Amino acid sequence: MATASCPLAPSPSASKSGAGCSTGEKGGPDSVTGVAFVAHGFSPCRSVTAPPRQFVGFWLAFLLPTVVFLLSPIVLFIGRKRYVRSPPAGSVFSKALRILRYCSKGKWSLNPVKTYKNLTAPDFFDRAKPSHVSYVEGGKPAWMTYDDVWVDEVRRGFKACVVFAWMPLYWLTYNQLNNNLTSQAATMSTHGLPNDILSNLDPLALIILIPICDLWIYPALRRAGINFSALKKITFGFWTGSAAMIWAAVVQHYVYKTNPCGNQAATCTGPDGETPAVSPLNVWIQSGSYILIAISEIFASITALEYAFTKAPKNMRSLVMSVNLFTSAIASALGEAFVSLSTDPLLVWNYGSMAVISFIAGCIFWVQFRHLDQEEDALNALGTGHVDEKDATTS
Repeated sequence: MATASCPLAPSPSASKSGAGCSTGEKGGPDSVTGVAFVAHGFSPCRSVTAPPRQFVGFWLAFLLPTVVFLLSPIVLFIGRKRYVRSPPAGSVFSKALRILRYCSKGKWSLNPVKTYKNLTAPDFFDRAKPSHVSYVEGGKPAWMTYDDVWVDEVRRGFKACVVFAWMPLYWLTYNQLNNNLTSQAATMSTHGLPNDILSNLDPLALIILIPICDLWIYPALRRAGINFSALKKITFGFWTGSAAMIWAAVVQHYVYKTNPCGNQAATCTGPDGETPAVSPLNVWIQSGSYILIAISEIFASITALEYAFTKAPKNMRSLVMSVNLFTSAIASALGEAFVSLSTDPLLVWNYGSMAVISFIAGCIFWVQFRHLDQEEDALNALGTGHVDEKDATTS
């Protein structure tokens, strides 16, 4: 899966100037996650292992990434003074959950509609603000060792986690690159190339397109007065992923149409019963699917990392980003439900189903979270709250 952590952070000066909440401006999180994805495109030698495996042997295919991994600690040591290194601190996760539990008291009902409205009310988290507690109850509990601003940050972080709830459906589409599209290539004319060689178009497209988006497309949209916000990018990412699956479905249809065995392309053999009989279609026809998926990664996956980075409190960033990355594991589990479609003669239905799921998910995603898009500037303008992290592990 093409994921990357955010190893760097905007400089303190950038954060003070507001660049830390930008969407594509130099030094902002959009640039940081974009750099991380460009780096991912080079790792771990994924574009050079297929030919050695095909023409030399597996030993060389495994040796190349091993050498790169062994060099990584040296690179980290040399650049150690360039990284933002935070000292170990207590976990605030338990305190954030305590806030959630405190605010949800009395909000539950046998009526699920009423419960939903209570839990999603705009003032839901206000109850846990120390100023509110002191005013209403005359004094705050001992575990409330934070200020009002931190509660607003926690609210923003939880909202980001809810946004990620739709990401498994995106990764369900993306995961077709790692299995079904590789198998599809094996039923086409590869002209001596490994059938997984086209998977390298995904990282290659990322390396080329990320700088183009970051340096030209996003700034041009801003100059034109078009607010291509984070949630709009994610929505567009869903729809682009859907377009990639439509491309794959059309290619699969013509593979069946031109293969000597029709819709049993994966097991088709020649007169000798051993040599695979493949479609005359050139394997490079698959290129559209990989490039479209790469574009969808730029809009959906990179932006989701950016969204997690900017919306979580500083002392909860790793937690919120882990929730985002965990969605790929959920997608892998959901993929088991489609195993029966991942074989001949149902592969057209498989890709078609993924296209429909991704498109509908994008539509529902936008309808559900478009109100957050209107709050984007207000959410980014929140200050930095304070919480006593020493008490966080004991509260």
